Amino acid sequence: MKISIVIVTYNRLIELAELLESISNQTVPPHEIIIVNDAGTSIVPLVELYQELPIKAIELEDNVKHVHARNIGVRNVTGDIIMLCDDDDYFTERHIEQVQKELEEADFVYADAEIASFELKGATRYPLARRPFAYKYDLEEMRKFSTYIPSGSAYKKELHDQIGLFDPEVHNYWDWDFFLRAAQVCRVKRMPIASVIYAFSETGTNQSADLNDKRKQFLRKLCDKHQLGDLPIKNFFVLLEEPEMKRREAKTKIVWNGQPLRSRLVEPKEVIG
Repeated sequence: MKISIVIVTYNRLIELAELLESISNQTVPPHEIIIVNDAGTSIVPLVELYQELPIKAIELEDNVKHVHARNIGVRNVTGDIIMLCDDDDYFTERHIEQVQKELEEADFVYADAEIASFELKGATRYPLARRPFAYKYDLEEMRKFSTYIPSGSAYKKELHDQIGLFDPEVHNYWDWDFFLRAAQVCRVKRMPIASVIYAFSETGTNQSADLNDKRKQFLRKLCDKHQLGDLPIKNFFVLLEEPEMKRREAKTKIVWNGQPLRSRLVEPKEVIG
C-alpha cells in the first residue's frame, strides 16, 4: 500500500511546516508527499528543511485556486492510495498507520478530528481552544450537512477513474461534492479516532466563514447537482449546536496531547512552553 499525500498551499509556510513536522513524526511513512504551491511564496526553503521526506514540490506560476491545484496534485500521484490534507491542518503520530489498517476493509476512510484555534507566536502556533468533531456516518444525513473533513482522509487512487476529479464549479463545497460522489461507489468507513487537528477559528480566515453571495451560488450548484433541496448557509459553530447536529454526535478517541507542534522553522532560541 503506497500512500501519496496531496497538499495544496498558498502563503502559509509556518502552518505547512507544522504539517510536515507531523508527517515526519508518523509511525508509518508515506510513499510520497506532493505539495502544490498555488503561486505563493516559494516553498523550496521549507522543503530543504525536511529532506528526509519524499516531497515532490510543484510550484505553479499562476494562481489557479485550491480545487484546480488539488487536481494537479492528484494527476501527479504515483502511489495507489491518495491522502488529502489542507496546509494548515496536521496529524497525530499514528494517523497514517491507523488509516492504512482501516483501508484493508474499506475503499475510503476519513477520521474524526479536533477543531483547534491557534495563536501565532514567532514561528509556532499555540492552541487556544479545542473541541472534538465526531459524528456518526449516515449518508442521508450527509446530504443535509457534511461532517466529512478531507484532511487526513484516504482513498484508492482508482476512485478518480470512476468519478472524475474534484469539481471546481462548486468551489467551497468541492469536498462535500467529492464525498457524495465517492459514497455512491465506495465502501466508506469513518475512523472513530480524532487523529486530525483541524485548524478553524470563528474569527479566522477560513473560507467557510465568508458568507458571501458567491458562496451561496456555489451551494446552489451543489444542491442542484445532488438534488439536496434548498439548504441554508449558516454559521459553522452555530450549526453544530443545533439539536439535529447534537443527535449526530458520536464517541471518539482523543489522541492529541494539545501541545504546540515545533517545526524546523523555529529558531533554537525559541522555547515552547
